[in-house]
Amino acid sequence: MTPDRKSPVYLNLLQIRLPVGGVLSILHRVSGVLLTLSIPFMIWLMQHMNSGPDGYAYVIGLMNHGAFKLLVFLLAWLMIQHSLSGIRHLLLDMGVGYELARARSSAWLAFALSILLAAVLAVVLW
Repeated sequence: MTPDRKSPVYLNLLQIRLPVGGVLSILHRVSGVLLTLSIPFMIWLMQHMNSGPDGYAYVIGLMNHGAFKLLVFLLAWLMIQHSLSGIRHLLLDMGVGYELARARSSAWLAFALSILLAAVLAVVLW
């Protein structure tokens, strides 16, 4: 007896070449998940900063450590990237820039702006 359907095909996701819009969409989802997971850390940080002068001094002292600066930088970059690609997705949902050439250029623009703003942030932090 032969089966009526084909067996599943193995897909190597590392070999699939997505267009820049697809990569940006995946990064948008990943950055959203990571930002959601960072909410307890942000709440903890805000609680310490608002607990009084000692808590504020503690957080300022943490900002002098390179690892903490790196964590704040990464979270801020995630926020920048998520916001820019979210704005792009909202514009695409409204029909603005839906043509292939404009969609590609807006994806590259979102990438470039997020890198530029992250570089400015790095200069400010360090």
